[in-house]
Amino acid sequence: MSRNFIHFDPDSEVPKYRQIMQSVKLAIEKKSLKKGDKLPSINQISSLYNLSRDTVMYAYNELKSHGIICSNKGKGYYVESTEIEVEEKIFLLFDEFNSTKEELYNAFINAMNSSASVDVFFHRFNYQVFKNQINNNIGKYTAYVVMPASFENLGHLIQKLPENRVFLLDRLKPELKGYPVVYQDFEADVYEGLVKVRNLLSKYRRLVFVQSSSKEPQERLIGFKKFCQEFSWDYTVVKSLSEIRPALYDVFLVPSDRTLVELIKLATDYDYEIGMKFGIISFNDSLFKQILAGGITTISTDFVQMGQNLAGLVLSHSIRQLRNSSGIVIRKSL
Repeated sequence: MSRNFIHFDPDSEVPKYRQIMQSVKLAIEKKSLKKGDKLPSINQISSLYNLSRDTVMYAYNELKSHGIICSNKGKGYYVESTEIEVEEKIFLLFDEFNSTKEELYNAFINAMNSSASVDVFFHRFNYQVFKNQINNNIGKYTAYVVMPASFENLGHLIQKLPENRVFLLDRLKPELKGYPVVYQDFEADVYEGLVKVRNLLSKYRRLVFVQSSSKEPQERLIGFKKFCQEFSWDYTVVKSLSEIRPALYDVFLVPSDRTLVELIKLATDYDYEIGMKFGIISFNDSLFKQILAGGITTISTDFVQMGQNLAGLVLSHSIRQLRNSSGIVIRKSL
């Protein structure tokens, strides 16, 4: 029997005996170990990985206590049962933490129904941090959920992670098209949202898109321009509010929450009544946008559904690529 199914990292914080147990369980899950297959002997594993016999013995005894393997005196250890629940330990790499990520995370945890432990990490749109988080956690988890943000050329990094145990979140990357993902179609979400409120927009003269950060999806801007050009709307794109003086009969689309607050302050300073002759559309719905300035209209994906869809992929080991649903919530600001 080959010992190649055992993945052991001497620098891991995971106890050595648990790494052996996880390796056996994953091999059974992937069907590289079947009922009746013989396992490497205690001496073989001990010698190969420079472990004490007691460590290997403890791992095997734990597996025996769960009915996963059995021993035959004088002949060795064998797989007893393939009907096991593999303990999921999940690596979850977010871009940043905010109210929408909290909503997504809570929905994911609830949908997992206590069948996994989840460790959360953040790269904060820093590629070096992203790279380090990946490299430092190879082989330590049974599943990897990665939010790649706007980073490109990630294939060489993602390929280091265990095959068939990587799940992408939020963005659909052409170079990673073979991986399961729950994603937002930012271009279509913006375009379709604006089409739905064409009648409300008709009382305004100009649409202004504030793309204040490179971390924001460029596809949103593409969807915005597509709508304006297709329906012959006057529009402009700026990087910050300092580049433009808000005018009556403008509608501002603002991805950044900080820019949203600054815009509301400007409207107050200019004595513009938001939602009457001055409109605002934000992205990523949240509780505070329901009450801010009487209610902010948002184009937003369903983050609860995103967490539930993600859990479904992880639990079923599916390789599907799911577009998460989006909608526009109309409030006073439009």
